[in-house]
Amino acid sequence: MIAVFVNTATVLIGSIIGLIFSGKIKEERTNALVTGLALITILIGVQSAIQTANVLCVIICMVVGIIVGEACRIDDGIEGAGDWLKRKVLRGKSSTNGRFSEGFVSACILFCVGSMTIMGSIEAGINHDYSIIFAKSALDLISSMAFAAAMGVGVVFSAAFVLVFQGALTLLATQLGGFLTAEMVTEMSAVGGVILIGMAINMLGLRKERIKVANMLPAIFLPVAFVPLYDWIVGLL
Repeated sequence: MIAVFVNTATVLIGSIIGLIFSGKIKEERTNALVTGLALITILIGVQSAIQTANVLCVIICMVVGIIVGEACRIDDGIEGAGDWLKRKVLRGKSSTNGRFSEGFVSACILFCVGSMTIMGSIEAGINHDYSIIFAKSALDLISSMAFAAAMGVGVVFSAAFVLVFQGALTLLATQLGGFLTAEMVTEMSAVGGVILIGMAINMLGLRKERIKVANMLPAIFLPVAFVPLYDWIVGLL
């Protein structure tokens, strides 16, 4: 779990540094920064998504995952947590923190979804290899600076989500041990990549109605069930 604590600390430190400089950046430059971050997020998402060796796995896991997420209203829960924090922290203030909930949700997804998060947590949990998480921590330090500078104080509180989500993933990997195969991890990363692309679309404002990307999060874990079931069916045929 030490790697998770390091990653959480880097997000927190980077966010605070970015927040210090946020008020000194003009609005048009802030918007340009958000656009750049969205494009980078698309790149990361595409890199993860194209690793899939089974597109059917990604499709079915996304469909089932969204159904589960919609039923559980995960996105509403995370956004509600963001709104609650906004009321407690800002107490009616606005200015650069007007995007509190958006920054909170976007940062939570960015820092917790993707190949490095999944593979790093699994390596840390099973083999006690922290190299991927430490590398991710360095990247998150820079990303959190940029995100906080562009989207405000909501990004700071995403560190708590990193601690809970990534910590749970690491503990899950520890319990599952050798059950997880390379194929499962690859497909989990691919699903995560699709979710990141959805988040980038929100950041760019390409749809009138925001995509509830947090409702897609259950899909990340479904390849653990899909891959062995798919291999069993193929074996019968």
